[in-house]
Amino acid sequence: MKRTLEPYLWLLFSGGGVLAAFLLPVLVLLFGVLMPLGVVDWPTAEHLSALLDNVLVRLALLVVAVLCLFHAAHRIRHTSEELLGIARFDLVVAVLCYGGAIAGGVITALLLF
Repeated sequence: MKRTLEPYLWLLFSGGGVLAAFLLPVLVLLFGVLMPLGVVDWPTAEHLSALLDNVLVRLALLVVAVLCLFHAAHRIRHTSEELLGIARFDLVVAVLCYGGAIAGGVITALLLF
């Protein structure tokens, strides 16, 4: 029986989808509505710097970024194959999508650490 990476990619997809569903509405509410209206004060540079001094916060941000990138890569891969009819190029599309997610994760890790 041949084993594939597909279940692990679906796991990363679902994990990224759950995180995006929980975090993005809160971020849109804070940074798109409440802060511009003056209901909540904008964070200062010193506050954000102190927040990023904690290694656990940086690690959590890395996990969120990587899972969201893999969620986007998986969605782009399967949507482009269905809508554009390029399923015969599945390997190329997969390498481009997941390679981009891995590259984005590496860049995020370099920026955070």
